[in-house]
Amino acid sequence: MSLALHQSSLPGLDLVHRGKVRDVYALDRQRLLIVASDRLSAFDVVLPDAIPGKGEILTRLSNFWFQRTAGIVANHLTGERVDDVLPAGVDAAAYRERSVVGKRLRIVPIEAIARGYLIGSGWKDYQATGQVCGINLPPGLPLAAQLPEPVFTPSTKAAAGEHDANISFDDMVARIGGELAERIRDLTLAVYRHAVDHAASRGLLIADTKLEFGLDEAGNLFVADEMLTPDSSRFWLAEGWQPGRNPPSFDKQFVRDYLETLDWDKTAPGPRLPAEVIAGTAARYREALERLIA
Repeated sequence: MSLALHQSSLPGLDLVHRGKVRDVYALDRQRLLIVASDRLSAFDVVLPDAIPGKGEILTRLSNFWFQRTAGIVANHLTGERVDDVLPAGVDAAAYRERSVVGKRLRIVPIEAIARGYLIGSGWKDYQATGQVCGINLPPGLPLAAQLPEPVFTPSTKAAAGEHDANISFDDMVARIGGELAERIRDLTLAVYRHAVDHAASRGLLIADTKLEFGLDEAGNLFVADEMLTPDSSRFWLAEGWQPGRNPPSFDKQFVRDYLETLDWDKTAPGPRLPAEVIAGTAARYREALERLIA
């Protein structure tokens, strides 16, 4: 198993943000160098153990989807080579496959989520209210049921160590304005539908996905950060899907399921992961990549 990169170090560049997974460095006023580490977060807590190769997989998958959906929504990539912006003396091989040069944007403080199946926090909302983010759903739906049509279910964008919270579309409008909210909703659902069709041709279902958007100085909207990776989406094997059961997945649900067996209150610091959970998670991420882009 290759060594994992838990935290990047790029002397000479200003670190402007260290997120749950990505380290973001300023190149100038218009551009950022974004490095996907091998860190893993679960329940909004960064775990102490990293997943070897995870950052490269996230970057390759995101770039694949950014290219496929460029006709639907503009993305943050500038197209510049990472090698050309790394500081002198840095091992380019360590960063080339896990990094991108992106536009410097004002990130919209909303997680844009599309759901096609009833799982996760959506399932919990439905059990309590019969709704997901204020959207009425038919009664009697089982766990993992396919929804009559995909729905847009935004959430707050929590600070590190805090938990995202589902909100209604009306609440999103109150926070960022109606026109921007409608554009983000429509683009999110368009990207999701496009991805669902491609994944189906590879034997996968996409239960849900989360996108992030940002605005440039001129007010142009871009999708940013990552797109349709195992960190931001639930990928299920189509032949393993059965309503009423939590299907096997190619994402970090494997880690979540393990953590649910522990006496842990889901606050930092997170628990250490056994070697078999780390290896199993890495294998699931690799299989998602191979199935989607092979």
